[in-house]
Amino acid sequence: MIPAALREALEDRLGGRVEGGHPVYGGDINQAASFAVNGTRYFVKYSYQAPPAMFPAEAAGLRLLAQAGAVRVPAVIAQGDAEGACPAYLVLEWIETGEGRRSHDAVMEDFGERLAALHRHTGPHYGLDHDNFIGRLPQPNQPTPSWSAFYRDQRIRPQMALARERGLLPRRREDLLTRLMDRLPDLLDEDAIQPALLHGDLWGGNYLIDEHGEAVLIDPAVYYGHREMDLAMSELFGGFSRRFYDAYHAAYPIDPGYEDRRALYQLYYILAHLNLFGESYGGRVDSLAARYVGR
Repeated sequence: MIPAALREALEDRLGGRVEGGHPVYGGDINQAASFAVNGTRYFVKYSYQAPPAMFPAEAAGLRLLAQAGAVRVPAVIAQGDAEGACPAYLVLEWIETGEGRRSHDAVMEDFGERLAALHRHTGPHYGLDHDNFIGRLPQPNQPTPSWSAFYRDQRIRPQMALARERGLLPRRREDLLTRLMDRLPDLLDEDAIQPALLHGDLWGGNYLIDEHGEAVLIDPAVYYGHREMDLAMSELFGGFSRRFYDAYHAAYPIDPGYEDRRALYQLYYILAHLNLFGESYGGRVDSLAARYVGR
C-alpha cells in the first residue's frame, strides 16, 4: 500500500481522494504503485533513499522527450521531494499496455522509425543543462563541444572514479581504461557525429507498448550525444527485434563503422553495471577495453 504520508501528499496535489494503491513491480531502485483520483488512474514511484535530484531529473528528461514529439512518454503529473515521513515521489500518467490490433512486427517497425525521428532532434553541444542519473548512479552532463572529450570526461572517467572508490579498479583495469581514453580522438570521427537527443538508457526494460500498439519510453537518462549510444545499449541485453533495427536504419541510415564502435559505447553501460552490481561485470569491462587498446 502507498504510505500514509505519501497518500496525503498525493491527495493534496491532485485534489481528490486516493483510491487503490496497488504495488507495481519491475524496478529495483524505487517502490511503485498504481492508484486513482477522481476516476483517473496514475502511476507513482517513490523512495525514501532517492538522491534529492533524482526525480526532478527524471521529470525533466521525460518532458524533454515529450517536446520532441517523436516517441510517446508518460506525461509528468506531479513531483515532490522527501519531507518528514513522506518519501520523494514522481507521479506519471498511467499507461495501459498491449499491442491492440497491430502485429508485433508492425509495432517494432513503428518504434524503430520513431526512435530515428527522436535522434534527428539535435542540440548545440553534447550533454545537457543539468546532471541526471544512470540507474541510481550520478551521470554528469557538462556541456562539451567535442564528443570524444564528452565521452571521456563525462562518461568513462566518472565511472572509473566510482569504481576506484568501490575497490573495483585494479591496476590492469585502470591501465586499460586510461589507454582507451587517450585513444578516443582516434577512434571517433568528430566530423561525422552530431549531438542527438537520446533516451540514454535504452534497454528492453525501459519501454512499454501501449494499448494502441505504440512504444512508450520510460526511465530515461536523457542527454545529447552520439545516437549510436542508444543503439549500442539496445543491443546489449536484447529486447528489440530485427524489424526494429531495419526500420530504424531505413529511416535514418547509420554511419559506416558502427559495428566497430558498438562495443566502445557498450563499455559505458558495463562500467555502470560494474559499479551497480560488482565484480561479476569486471571481466567484461576488461575485455571491451582491451579490444581497442590491446592487452
